[in-house]
Amino acid sequence: MAGTYVLKKASNGQYMFNLLAGNHEVILTSELYVSKSGAQNGIESVRTNSPHDSRYDRRTATSGAPYFVLKAANHEIIGKSEMYSSATAMETGIQSVKTNGPTAAVKDAT
Repeated sequence: MAGTYVLKKASNGQYMFNLLAGNHEVILTSELYVSKSGAQNGIESVRTNSPHDSRYDRRTATSGAPYFVLKAANHEIIGKSEMYSSATAMETGIQSVKTNGPTAAVKDAT
């Protein structure tokens, strides 16, 4: 089953998107965008950057939980993952973004 981008309005009126894996789990959450077109450009940036391992910044939260951020070529953060239970689980999440990011369809929920 293929992944999906869900484009939606945040509670503060800005726009954002989630990338869902084929099992409907959120694998990447975007930053907030002032405009819908900005969020759509963010989706295109994920499509472009997600296949490249060098665009993933693997991090550890203060709680010790691993997570990652996906960055564009200009080093701006496009989106971040959930907190994972292990580094292995985080790497599985990265692989899922690499697999789903380039080709996932967009569902406009605005």
